[in-house]
Amino acid sequence: MNKIDMKNIGLTERFILEANQYKGFYIGRISSQSKNLYKVLTEKGEIKANISGKLRHSVIELSEYPAVGDFVMVDRVDNSDGNGIIHHVLTRKSVFARKVAGSTNDTQVVAANIDTVFICMSLNNDFNLRRLERYLSIAWDSGATPVIVLTKSDLCQEVKVRLNEISSIAFGVDVLVTTSISDDGYQPLKSYLFSGRTIAFIGSSGVGKSSLINRLLGQTILETKEIRNDDKGKHTTTRRELIMLPNLGVVIDTPGMRELGIISADLTKSFADITELASNCRFNDCTHQSEPNCAVQKAIKDGILSAERLESYRKLGRETKYDGLNSKMIEKEKINEMFSGMGGMKNARKFLKEQNRKKRR
Repeated sequence: MNKIDMKNIGLTERFILEANQYKGFYIGRISSQSKNLYKVLTEKGEIKANISGKLRHSVIELSEYPAVGDFVMVDRVDNSDGNGIIHHVLTRKSVFARKVAGSTNDTQVVAANIDTVFICMSLNNDFNLRRLERYLSIAWDSGATPVIVLTKSDLCQEVKVRLNEISSIAFGVDVLVTTSISDDGYQPLKSYLFSGRTIAFIGSSGVGKSSLINRLLGQTILETKEIRNDDKGKHTTTRRELIMLPNLGVVIDTPGMRELGIISADLTKSFADITELASNCRFNDCTHQSEPNCAVQKAIKDGILSAERLESYRKLGRETKYDGLNSKMIEKEKINEMFSGMGGMKNARKFLKEQNRKKRR
C-alpha cells in the first residue's frame, strides 16, 4: 500500500489530541461507504473496515454512524489479516447534514470535517435563487465556509444578470464562475486548494461537480453524463467519496440531491439583510406581517427587499429546529451538538485541559 500524508488529508492536532485517549487504536479518515463496508485512509494506505458491534449498539441516531470525512479510530492500518474494525468516531469540527427524504427526524450526514462547501449551481435553466438560499442556510450552519460555484457559464448569455441576482441574497460569500469545457475554466477553484484543506462539492444532479473535480485531478476519475433536454441533471455520482489531491488536501464528491430537507440552518447569516432590517422593527418579536413600524415590510414596499425572499426566510424558519431561538441560544445549541460525542462542551473543555496538563508533565 502507498503511504498517506495524514496532515495533507486534514489531520490536525485537534484530532490527534482526542485520539490519544484511545490507546491501542490507529487514526484514519473515512473516504467512502458502501452499505456496511467503509474505506478508511490510514498512514499506511487505504483499508476496508466494518463498524464494531459496540459502536453499532451505542448509536442512537443515524447521524452518529461514521460518514465520509469522519476521523475514526481503527484497530489496524492494513488488511493483511482481514477487514479493519472501526471502534470510535472522533468529534466532528463541522458537518453538512440534511433531513432524510420522507423522514421527520432522521439526519443524513452528507460530509463531515469540511473547511469549505462549494455550492455548485449551473447557469442554465436549472438556476434557482430559492434553492441557493436553502443551500447557503445549511452551509453556514455546518461550521464550514460556503463558496458559490456557478458552472456551465458557456451555456448562459446573461452571466452578469445572474451575478447581480446572487449578490442580492449571498452576503459575504465568494462567487466563482466556471466552465468545464475549456482548459482554464476551473482555474478559479485552485486558489482554495492547499494541503490540509477539505472541500465538499454540493449541488443538484448534473450541475458539473464531477467534471470540475476531474479537471482538478487532471484525469477522468469520476464518471459524468450529459444533462437531459430539460436541463435537469442525471444522477452519475451515487455515493459520497473523499478524493486526495497531491499536496492540495482533499475534495468530497457528493450525489446530486433532489431534496434538501433542513434539520438546522443559520438564517442570521444566510438572510443577513432581513436580520439587519428586523433590528429596526418597533417590536423585538415582530413577525413582519401586520405589526406597525415593521422595517422589513417597509423595505418590501420601498423595493429594497422582495416579498419572495421574505417568504423563503419564513419557510426555512419553520423547517429549522432553531426556529424561535435567539442568536445566543442557537450558538449554545450548535456548540453542544458539535461536542456531543464528548458529552457536551463542558466535558470537552475538561478533557482538553487534562490532556494539556499531561503534556506539560
